[in-house]
Amino acid sequence: MAKYRKKPVVIEAFQFTGPFCGDGIPQWYTDAFTSNGIIGRTFDAGGRKTDYVEIQTLEGVMRADKGDWIIRGIKGEIYPCKDDIFRATYEAVE
Repeated sequence: MAKYRKKPVVIEAFQFTGPFCGDGIPQWYTDAFTSNGIIGRTFDAGGRKTDYVEIQTLEGVMRADKGDWIIRGIKGEIYPCKDDIFRATYEAVE
């Protein structure tokens, strides 16, 4: 079996902290939200509200919770990534 290393690519991302849109949110996220590629949801469990978004991806609908990262890939695709995986996979670019 051969081994492979992931090619270095630069992506855009921000950490989802809720609510769904606001200051500091990238335009590409707002555009996807407006076109229903991203749908905001609120789950109420016994008076504890949780905001999350559902993102339409090539693999189907994926959920992003507070603290997850929303990524726009090299072809403009948008998808969520859990914080621990994001931090292990990506580093800031100057």
